[in-house]
Amino acid sequence: MQLDFSPGQAPVLSVSQLLRSARDLLERRFPLQWISGEVSNLRPAASGHLYFTLKDEAAQVDCVMFKGRAAHLDWDLADGQRVEARALVTLYEPRGRFQLNVETMRRAGMG
Repeated sequence: MQLDFSPGQAPVLSVSQLLRSARDLLERRFPLQWISGEVSNLRPAASGHLYFTLKDEAAQVDCVMFKGRAAHLDWDLADGQRVEARALVTLYEPRGRFQLNVETMRRAGMG
């Protein structure tokens, strides 16, 4: 993406350019990361993907675990469980939403 930074001219970005740039920055700044929290709003999709919220006392974040990754869980994920998720911090561009793409997960404290 080539932006024009001519003197006196502020670049004008489209929404998709802005979100793509923000996503790229997030993914570079936060490569795969372990994040702990409590599962809530678990919504298994017909596709096999798992959608849920990971929260703590002060904040929450939307999460997705795609079918291929979810199939590797050897336990049933449920609301209220404390977990540690290894995830890519990203931005879902079509909706402009910050989220975690979960690669793997373990029960909190399981090492």
